Amino acid sequence: MTEQSKIRVPSKATKGESLLERASGAFSLDALARPPVPKDLAPPVLKRGKARKAPEGIAPAPVEEAPVQFSAPSQEVHAEPAPVQTAPVEPMRFDAPAEEVDLAKLAEQGFIVPGGAVTTLLEEFRIVKRAVLEAARKSSKAQRVLISSPLPGEGKTFCATNLALAIAGEKDSEVLLVDADFAKPSVLSVLGLSGGANRSGGLMDALTDPSVQIEKCVVRTDIAGLYVLPAGTSTTSDSEYLNSRRTAEVLDRLTQGAPNRMVIFDSPPALAASPAAELAKHVGQTVLVARADMTGRSAMEDALQLLGSCRDIKLLLNDARFSPSGRRFGAYYGYGE
Repeated sequence: MTEQSKIRVPSKATKGESLLERASGAFSLDALARPPVPKDLAPPVLKRGKARKAPEGIAPAPVEEAPVQFSAPSQEVHAEPAPVQTAPVEPMRFDAPAEEVDLAKLAEQGFIVPGGAVTTLLEEFRIVKRAVLEAARKSSKAQRVLISSPLPGEGKTFCATNLALAIAGEKDSEVLLVDADFAKPSVLSVLGLSGGANRSGGLMDALTDPSVQIEKCVVRTDIAGLYVLPAGTSTTSDSEYLNSRRTAEVLDRLTQGAPNRMVIFDSPPALAASPAAELAKHVGQTVLVARADMTGRSAMEDALQLLGSCRDIKLLLNDARFSPSGRRFGAYYGYGE
């Protein structure tokens, strides 16, 4: 068995003590008690040093505290830098002699005839141009419009030319129709223009040769507000020239200072030639033409992917012969097709 200490029997001296006092004596709790606090505490020591005693008979001079001075907020005038005023950019002008458009040829090919009867085709392209012009009011880059199609034979030149003719009919707009199908240009032929007044070539000539002024390549027509820029001389590096810095500068210059000018690019088919995808980088909106009962869905999806650098792509269904609502523009005016 373990040894146990005997319980201390309280003595006579401790009989009057309380249980806590007995426990304190038994377990030596006195060491944990707080030390006694003296009645007279020492005065606190000043951190700034002891005050000097004044000589006897001389009263100490009162300490005058310096008045706190509040400084008024500084009123510094920060002059804003004067805005840099740049001279307005003069719009590019096309002063070539006017050439006559063959209106009879336009009618034979089924195009819009300026000054002619109100037809279904004219009314439909009025709706198309309204959407295009509305987008151009929101962005200067949207003044440049690319017209393309997935494959050949779907009517992209037909739509590009009719859209340009419809915009030329606006009272406060002008349009530059650019033939950007360098391999197979056709815009001059469609309009019956010879391009004889065009002595400097066309778009590709201005891109390959910095000495060629693009405004000198533009053909002015006898239709008010309609101008044509031929394709020019085709090269084996058309796509590379279109991707150059000079192309961006030249195409930007076409619309600078001319907010009422629209530029319509008739490009090659997107799936047949690469220039369409390069031109899509320089325009603000694209009209992708699909021919009813001809253009396949996979071809449309591939073309949309190639032209995806342009964020605003509109789809135009060409040669549609059926309207679910029975709509037939032009018949209201007594004309029809």
